[in-house]
Amino acid sequence: MRVKITELDALIIVDMQNDFMPGGALPVPEGDKIVPVLNRYIETFSSNGNPVFFTRDWHPEDHISFKGYGGIWPPHCVQGTKGAEFHPELKIPYDNKFIISKGNSRDFDAYSGFQGTVLDDLLKERGIKRIFVGGVATDYCVKNTALGGLNLGYQVFILEDGIKGVDLNKGDSEKALSMLLKKGAILINSKDLYT
Repeated sequence: MRVKITELDALIIVDMQNDFMPGGALPVPEGDKIVPVLNRYIETFSSNGNPVFFTRDWHPEDHISFKGYGGIWPPHCVQGTKGAEFHPELKIPYDNKFIISKGNSRDFDAYSGFQGTVLDDLLKERGIKRIFVGGVATDYCVKNTALGGLNLGYQVFILEDGIKGVDLNKGDSEKALSMLLKKGAILINSKDLYT
């Protein structure tokens, strides 16, 4: 399937932060392997003048998702720490880029880039109708960001070569993708896109 990038399109890169990379507090296996692929998507969209959104977990030290505070995860992506920074090789463009922080208040967890953020407002302001979603983890924040987009009426494309999952339970990522496709998301990869 060939897809032409138009002015109605935005790229959303989900949670490519150090703590989600191998060696981080909550690593996604081989999460760093998709950085070069995502950089190609970023270059394609930004050189075409399309907005690029980068979501990030931006948690306070006592966040509700952390094990010590009733959650299921080890502390990760704490505001202002090295673990919360984007992967050093991720090429964040100089302009037409937006950083979307989520899970940044103590009592509110967010797996979707749309939950408790201005992402939907920023997309609507720009007349965006289609979103292209990549990053980590397929079975958590990518799934929920894509699902949020579908529920808000966007056409959602999942970047098959630009996602990685955790698969805490074997097959979680496959199940997540299958559910998203049933709800209307479209799976594509970089060779399908052109400007």
